[in-house]
Amino acid sequence: MPVGAIMRAMHKPIYERRLQTLVSTIVPFLKQGDRVLDVGCGNGTLGKALMDAKPGTFVAEGLERAVRGGEPIKVHAYDGVKIPFGDGAYDVVIVADVLHHEPDPDRLMRECARVAKRAVIVKDHQVAGPLAQQRISFMDWAANVPYGIVCLYRYNTPKQWDEFPARFGLKAAGEFRSMDVYPPIVNVIFGRKLHYLGVLEKV
Repeated sequence: MPVGAIMRAMHKPIYERRLQTLVSTIVPFLKQGDRVLDVGCGNGTLGKALMDAKPGTFVAEGLERAVRGGEPIKVHAYDGVKIPFGDGAYDVVIVADVLHHEPDPDRLMRECARVAKRAVIVKDHQVAGPLAQQRISFMDWAANVPYGIVCLYRYNTPKQWDEFPARFGLKAAGEFRSMDVYPPIVNVIFGRKLHYLGVLEKV
């Protein structure tokens, strides 16, 4: 079996736990009738899982540079520069573990903030704790190399996250600076303070 296939198989239970954690954390911040856009949605599983958690409450759609086909939610293609929707087109925009892959993350965040009517929910990493940069980098590499995704190994510190919302006209309505994202043994090394999730509302 090719190395990439082996790594994808090993990553499956880790990804499933991550998905469960993101859904349980994000859903309380969504409202009846919300339109939700998942930027960098990949195969669309997060958007589908969010809708399945509270059927009929909100509608989730995705955005990707290349639409793969067969996604469980509607996915829109974009050029990687400008999100092809008007100001406030979606109530909530989600950008989960995408910013650290972007050559210009501020540009993407400005677009997310522009398209969001109420809030942008950001999930990403943070450099906090012993050997944090090394642990995040290894985790990032292991999660993305099987899919050919380029890693830039640039992550915010807690201080940078503190300063982050105001740059885009947002304020933190809810923040999680430690998350049990993975199964217990994996979470001890690669979870907890290495993860950040912010619910950032429009000012």
